[in-house]
Amino acid sequence: MAQAVRRSPVSSLLNTDGRRHPVENRFVAVTAVLGVVAFVTGFFPGLSLIASWAGLLGIVSGGWGQMISATTGERFALVVSMGAAAVGFYLGMSNGGLFG
Repeated sequence: MAQAVRRSPVSSLLNTDGRRHPVENRFVAVTAVLGVVAFVTGFFPGLSLIASWAGLLGIVSGGWGQMISATTGERFALVVSMGAAAVGFYLGMSNGGLFG
């Protein structure tokens, strides 16, 4: 008996080929969270340590996610998230860097 498949809106945007990609979607989620954290904390000079490390980890996880991504939706979300992580990283580096 055929059953209706319920999909979340986020998963339908990322998995445009109709298949599940749990590993790739986790990379998208991790990169998005790190990108938002880096971007927001990058505007506060006292949080430069968090911004620079979150940005660096977001750039690395987004780059790896790009290499294993399977759909265009995943790649789009990764590029946007990596951009936010990079801005946060650069702002964090200008305000104190990775160890300061």
